[in-house]
Amino acid sequence: MSTTSIGRSQDRARVAAGQDHEVRYEAKKEEVANEALKGAVRKAGNSRKKVEAELGRK
Repeated sequence: MSTTSIGRSQDRARVAAGQDHEVRYEAKKEEVANEALKGAVRKAGNSRKKVEAELGRK
């Protein structure tokens, strides 16, 4: 895990669905709509691998 400038740790293995910039990035990367990504996070949890697998099934 890396650390932010204010000392908080970041976890790149998770998708923060509450962060608009992170949703936009991941949705663009997976070529899906923002709402589809948020739905995948709700269904599969916030693990990046699980979200990518959930989106790959559709």
